[in-house]
Amino acid sequence: MRDLGVNILFEGLNMQRLLEGLWITTRIALISISFSIVFGIITGLFMLSNNKIVRLFSRFYLEMMRIVPILVWLFIFYFGVTKIVPVHLSSELVCVIVFVMWGSAEMGDIVRGAISSLPIHQKESGIAIGLTELQIYTYIIIPQAIRRLIPGAINLATRMIKTTSLAVFIGVIEVLKVGQQIIEYSLLTYPTAPLWIYGFIFSLYFMICYPISVLARKLEMKWQH
Repeated sequence: MRDLGVNILFEGLNMQRLLEGLWITTRIALISISFSIVFGIITGLFMLSNNKIVRLFSRFYLEMMRIVPILVWLFIFYFGVTKIVPVHLSSELVCVIVFVMWGSAEMGDIVRGAISSLPIHQKESGIAIGLTELQIYTYIIIPQAIRRLIPGAINLATRMIKTTSLAVFIGVIEVLKVGQQIIEYSLLTYPTAPLWIYGFIFSLYFMICYPISVLARKLEMKWQH
């Protein structure tokens, strides 16, 4: 076993450190996804606003988050904004802020698409029975849109979990950073350390993301019929 190098996973506290790093990755992802769902719904409603300026601003925000790479946003906030704003922002908090900004934009577009796909007579029926705009969205539009947006939202959650690996570039000690530290320390003793460490990290991401992806596909197939 030692000749293969797999022992590096179980040497000292390596396994514990990797799992602790995974928890940091998961924590960032869960917090980001939770806030993205809330702000994404609000953003999606802004994208459908009757106010042209609000719609244009929402569209600009979406395109800005899509065009500029997430890594650039991380650098802007961590190396730029934190030097201007007189408030300390930890690297983990910066990650959450950037991922929520990105996730809210993407979630907003999913919400917009789900609501836009509903037949127009749904809203007209609400108006006909005297419901206000808020009541129409609360009791008619949103409940039906949720069914259509869940598969896309689950896929977005998977993407956000994988994207947390970028946190390593601003010093967050998440699972990928821990893996790099173990490799750098053990490379002379275990020349094949990168294979085993990155292979194990791959399996961790796979075990988290694959079931979520399967769930999204099953829901999509089920609700298409």
